[in-house]
Amino acid sequence: MVMNDKSGKEKIEAFTPRDWQPLFALIPEIEGTSTFGEWKGGGKDQEGVIQFPYCNSEPIVSRFLEVVYDLPVIIDFNWGAWDEGRKMTDDEGFDFDSVDLFTKCKLITAIARSDRFCEGALVSAFKSGLILKILKSMEREVHGRRH
Repeated sequence: MVMNDKSGKEKIEAFTPRDWQPLFALIPEIEGTSTFGEWKGGGKDQEGVIQFPYCNSEPIVSRFLEVVYDLPVIIDFNWGAWDEGRKMTDDEGFDFDSVDLFTKCKLITAIARSDRFCEGALVSAFKSGLILKILKSMEREVHGRRH
């Protein structure tokens, strides 16, 4: 299920801490994971057939996608044209506690959706620590804690 901007904000604001638990339960596993995926393929096989490279992600990445779609925190908006979100994710020092929960859901949406068009984008967001930063900020906000 995908929500639009207006209905999404209302639904997300109505989530209880218990609703968020499946997503926050992934945090320890993400923290304990050192490899989120790797590129495979490319070149030619033994018969000379060209093999296109592809990103093979670890199971935690798939579970993350399942949870964000099941909750749902995926918002229907023009994420590709959302320059504000791109600036946030490109800034390694960005303070995700400075934006609201709905904006963090939009960031997750943009990252998850971009992976459909740019293979490996989600794995890269895990490797860089971006997903973990967003999730930890979400958890602090939901539980009323700051920094």
